[in-house]
Amino acid sequence: MNTVFSKDCLAGGTYLVTGASSGIGQGTAKLIAQCGGRVIISGRNEARLNETFSSLEGTGHFISAVDLVDADQTADWIKNVITEHGMLSGVFHSAGMELIRPIRMTKQAQLNDVFGSSLFAAFGIARAASQKNTIVDGGSLVFMSSVAGSTGQQGMTAYSAAKAGIDALVRSLACEMASRKIRVNSIVAGAVKTAMHDRLFNGSSDSAIEEYEKSHLLGFGEIDDVSNAALFLLSSTSRWVTGTSLVIDGGYVVKK
Repeated sequence: MNTVFSKDCLAGGTYLVTGASSGIGQGTAKLIAQCGGRVIISGRNEARLNETFSSLEGTGHFISAVDLVDADQTADWIKNVITEHGMLSGVFHSAGMELIRPIRMTKQAQLNDVFGSSLFAAFGIARAASQKNTIVDGGSLVFMSSVAGSTGQQGMTAYSAAKAGIDALVRSLACEMASRKIRVNSIVAGAVKTAMHDRLFNGSSDSAIEEYEKSHLLGFGEIDDVSNAALFLLSSTSRWVTGTSLVIDGGYVVKK
């Protein structure tokens, strides 16, 4: 992973990363380990989690495979993680599911999937973090969001609503956690070249993909672009940043 951060900037800390079996979650887990942090990685696919685990630098890392579905389950899971591994210095919540479907075809089960893994799980993380002996004072919570939460696009109603909810959650949660100097922020990402990105464009014409890339002034992003932003927000470098939705989108929103 390419980074300007020092090899020991997260040394001594324990960090939980959801959605670490692929994409941005996987990239961020690797970067945390590269910078001296101890990482607890989670995701639905245990085989891919094992691949992530084997690529982590350093020692003391752990796997906690889980399919996040709602706030209660997530809060209970984190409580168990803390019991087993001790207090966390930070959480990077990258888990989520994509959905492109017209609203007329969107069913409750699909809403449960999209909201459960992203927004409802975020509420569970927030609830757990609000309890003592979960997150160290001065720690950091970072949630993955998307430009879809603030821009309109056909077929994206469920996904957009879930990500808009993440950004709203961050603003109020930052107020609740401030007394313990725990920072709460989100990353509002544009199109990043990941497996999810490939699935979203499966079947699209080359011209359509090219046109969408042009809507990003700097083109599509790389995983490192987001992972480095996550590391900044997890590290003490961001000690005066909270309640913020940091836009990392290659200029998509301003072009939009």
